[in-house]
Amino acid sequence: MDLRKNYPRSPREKLAGYVHLPRMIDKCRASLAGTEGDYIYPCPMDQRLLDFAGITAKQLSKTVSEKDDAAVAEWFKKTAKHHSAAEVEQWNEKFLTRGPDTDEKKDYFKQQRDAIDSTRTDITSWADLLDLDEKRSVPKRTTT
Repeated sequence: MDLRKNYPRSPREKLAGYVHLPRMIDKCRASLAGTEGDYIYPCPMDQRLLDFAGITAKQLSKTVSEKDDAAVAEWFKKTAKHHSAAEVEQWNEKFLTRGPDTDEKKDYFKQQRDAIDSTRTDITSWADLLDLDEKRSVPKRTTT
């Protein structure tokens, strides 16, 4: 995966039941190959998933270096802390709707969003911002 030429998968994509896992694998593969460009592995979003799963970036990197996506998914399911399907879905939803949580991060988020498309004030989550930045369709959200 060459992230200097292509985008990683959307944070919304799932593997082994977890959102963001395919994207994290793409970034990990690119990091291992030295083709990550401006992407960072592990970034804070990656770390959230790793922490929830109880897996280290080093463990994932080793597995990704040796296995394809299907085998990584099987390894992830076996290695991750046990969570019920409902807990995983709750975590997925929280992950996808999470926005900036400090004034500094809110300012940074707004600056990034406005640089991409200042008309999209409905974008309030990091996942939506990444999709917008990487030219994926992001449905208009109702703001309250």
